[in-house]
Amino acid sequence: MVDSAGLRPPLRIVFFGTPDFAVPTLQRLIDSRERVVAVISQPDRPRGRGHHVVATPTKALAAERGVPVLQPDRLRDDQFLRTVRDLAPDLGVVAAYGKLLPESLLQIPRLGMINVHASLLPRWRGAAPVHRAVVAGDPETGVTIMRVVKELDAGAMLATVTRAIDPDETSVDVERALAALGAELLVDAARALAEGRAVETPQDEAAATYASKITKEEGAIDWSLSAERIHNLVRGLQPWPLVSARLAGGRVLIHRTARMPAVSPDAPGTIVRAEGDRLELVAGDGQVLRVLALQPEGRRAMTAREFLAGRLVIPGTRVERG
Repeated sequence: MVDSAGLRPPLRIVFFGTPDFAVPTLQRLIDSRERVVAVISQPDRPRGRGHHVVATPTKALAAERGVPVLQPDRLRDDQFLRTVRDLAPDLGVVAAYGKLLPESLLQIPRLGMINVHASLLPRWRGAAPVHRAVVAGDPETGVTIMRVVKELDAGAMLATVTRAIDPDETSVDVERALAALGAELLVDAARALAEGRAVETPQDEAAATYASKITKEEGAIDWSLSAERIHNLVRGLQPWPLVSARLAGGRVLIHRTARMPAVSPDAPGTIVRAEGDRLELVAGDGQVLRVLALQPEGRRAMTAREFLAGRLVIPGTRVERG
């Protein structure tokens, strides 16, 4: 719909998003010609060692930019649904909100709802698409703007953008980059919907894979795995739970590793070098894995040199599961 001057009115958008990943998209929408009439975030929760209640990242930005914020405990609450209806939204935008949206909510916006999903759908539907892509050693990933439907991440696709994954990048690195790419892609997709030129492509159900939620138990690594597999787990299980091990009499979290060209006949988990900045051990396929950064339990993260300077680590000993 356009006015007599050939200009369409701005879309009235309700935005559903909670963590840091959602912030670039929200920022870009606020700065666009569209109008964000409300931000809907999950409730604030205690964080950090002091367990202080902290505003969610999207709430903090919305407050700074003067956008109303709603934080319902239940999305099916009648009062909440009435409030959203009264906003008369044209479009709903979802970016890592953290909960499935009920059908009663999906039906409210005139143009429906679209989602910023951090994978190349139909690969990695679900809760942890970036982490699973990195853990799997995928060479590339991307962002898909898709229609939100009742079934998890199964809606038609409006736009995609692809990005290579460097073999040493962590999930934190990749997610930050995808958040920026997704913000631009989403604004373009919303504009296409408003102007009636969006093309919606169904997903190939036969190619769908699922990105299940990351669990703490996944961090306790079996050192009989290959060096590549362990390296990918170290990269992918960030910022939580991180790969853990027992080394030098205590539990450590491993932040960074590098695969070495050397091989060793020693048993998996055996330390083959521990001097200077070289902390190296053997993986299950015999390849040597170098630990670059690690964090003793209850301490800060440090380089291998810092760690070895204060501890006796003897080559020939074995690293145990954490």
